[in-house]
Amino acid sequence: MKLVVQVKLLPTPVQAAALEASLRACNEAATWASEVAFEKDVKRNFALREHIYGEVKARWGLGAQAAQHVIKKTCDAYATLKANLKAGNLGRPGSKRYRKAVEKPIGFRPEGAQPYDDRILSWQIDQRRISVRTVSGRVKDVTFTASPEQLAIQAPPEETAAQGVAAGQRHQPQDREACGGRGWGYLPRRLGSGGAPVAESPWRI
Repeated sequence: MKLVVQVKLLPTPVQAAALEASLRACNEAATWASEVAFEKDVKRNFALREHIYGEVKARWGLGAQAAQHVIKKTCDAYATLKANLKAGNLGRPGSKRYRKAVEKPIGFRPEGAQPYDDRILSWQIDQRRISVRTVSGRVKDVTFTASPEQLAIQAPPEETAAQGVAAGQRHQPQDREACGGRGWGYLPRRLGSGGAPVAESPWRI
């Protein structure tokens, strides 16, 4: 069983500037990566990584994991486009809508969702804080809030038990998270029961 709990970040102005700059850098890098993928017709993750990984890191100041997520996000977008074209969701080949989708690279909004994993972002649930790596370095002690029900779901086991929640209803974070959605201020947190991480692609909105 999996749940997604959305929390709202409450950063200081300095923290907010670092978070926003990082999100914009990731999406700007993804747009550039998409242009390279389109021009070279290289839209598979590992193949595209060979062409642009070093430049994505150096040009936008991204860490290794963030750069890899940028490239994978780009390739995933093309995979989704291909599936939609095959399913006929964008009209027949040659139609105006179809041509519009295939004749130019995919672009990414400056504040579009960006995947994060536990090497980039960590949670301190009992303190209602996160720590996240940004283009300005690691930003610590970013506070967050959520509804009482959502906070109870993701509480530490000892706190959850104290609130009378059955052990089978406790949830622990999966090994992947994602930041983004309606701007950088909201952070969906994916949870799974049993505490065993599941290796899969980062969650997106």
